[in-house]
Amino acid sequence: MKHFILGQSETEIYTSHSGLALVGLCLNRYGNLNQALKTGIPLRHGISHSDIIKPYIGTLCLGKSDFEAIENYRHDLYSKSSLSIQQVPSAARMRQRLDEQAEALLPIVYNSNIDFLVDAQVPVTPMKTGHVALDMDVYPMNNEKTRKEGISRTYKGYDGYAPIAAYLGNEGWCLTNELRVGKQHCQSEFQYTLERVLPAAKRLTDKPLLVRLDSGHDALDTRVWLSDDEQVGFILKWNPRKQDVESWLVQAERHGQWTTPREGKRIALFSVEEQQTRGDKTYRFRRVMQAGERTTTANGQMLLMPDIETEGWWTSLDQSGYDDAHIIALYRDHATAEQFHSEFRTDLDIERLPSGKFATNDLIMTLSAYSYNILRWIGLIGSLGDISPVRHPARRRRIKTVMQELMYLAARVIRTGHRLKLRFSSACAGFKAFEVTYAKLAAD
Repeated sequence: MKHFILGQSETEIYTSHSGLALVGLCLNRYGNLNQALKTGIPLRHGISHSDIIKPYIGTLCLGKSDFEAIENYRHDLYSKSSLSIQQVPSAARMRQRLDEQAEALLPIVYNSNIDFLVDAQVPVTPMKTGHVALDMDVYPMNNEKTRKEGISRTYKGYDGYAPIAAYLGNEGWCLTNELRVGKQHCQSEFQYTLERVLPAAKRLTDKPLLVRLDSGHDALDTRVWLSDDEQVGFILKWNPRKQDVESWLVQAERHGQWTTPREGKRIALFSVEEQQTRGDKTYRFRRVMQAGERTTTANGQMLLMPDIETEGWWTSLDQSGYDDAHIIALYRDHATAEQFHSEFRTDLDIERLPSGKFATNDLIMTLSAYSYNILRWIGLIGSLGDISPVRHPARRRRIKTVMQELMYLAARVIRTGHRLKLRFSSACAGFKAFEVTYAKLAAD
């Protein structure tokens, strides 16, 4: 085979990450990040806060979370122009500024993330019921063999963090991605999370919300808090806590609707109502119950004793409009949040956070939510439909796919007058999608 002759041009400029132009449009046209940083944290001298925050979001959108990754773009004219910044900071300066101003920067970045979604008028698709899903969940992040602040044993059995994230709509817009110490129970301080997330969700949609939570949040305080909001419904997985399964089987025999999915296995569905008191107010809660009895295994092996299982789901939805099977089906879609968690950990590369300080890592989690939403928005515009590069049909593209198809496009950077021009290869399969996406973001 013939070998290539390698060389490096001293005059021509090329980029392997044309997608930064799309990220720059999102940062500079929506969310008012520049002004919020300037007025929120006045700076007399030195590199501006926006020249710290925007390059870090840019590297996150390229799948790089470590501070040292910014060094690859220190002298890159295209990176500065695409993000509209004066200079690219060094890794040391970026780390120092984030450590110094983490607590002050956090609310600004959080609010700018929500403002971005509002200003861009992102679609928030409801479910068939007319509700907009709001999925909230805790997920562990493995940071073993480190001495970072806040590291402790997670429920998965390794040392790390246990952040909580909230996703809105079928698109999965991330409203918050809060860092928590590894040993913190998911219900601890959960009310404060709701106080921040619910108003943010209501800014993005006027449709009723359906909050879906797993059994770790099964507490009277949670049900009462959600019940007191007329715009909010909920489906909350029941935590049995040492329940007598045989007594539930007796109730299922009396009130349940039985089905037999296979020989040796039968399942019953029924609803129960419980009355509980908080303060001077009494609440009635519906719980959908599923009781199952197996006398044989899936391969036909007889069991010496019947295997009895019970599951339950608290819900505020009325039984007349939503039968038991419908409630369970609605809750099953909550599992989609697990995919969103994996996109943060792997696609955005934040599984092992780069700082030793808890406040800085908390800020980085919020910056990752901002980056996630930017990539999700870019993907909805340019990675679906007829203009997308060759891919199987889908309602939503994974963040990694957006990076591969739009962020990592190579192009030649040409100086013409006082402007820069991107010239793509004639064989570039993603050019049409990139062109349409850029025009959409620039025109709005």
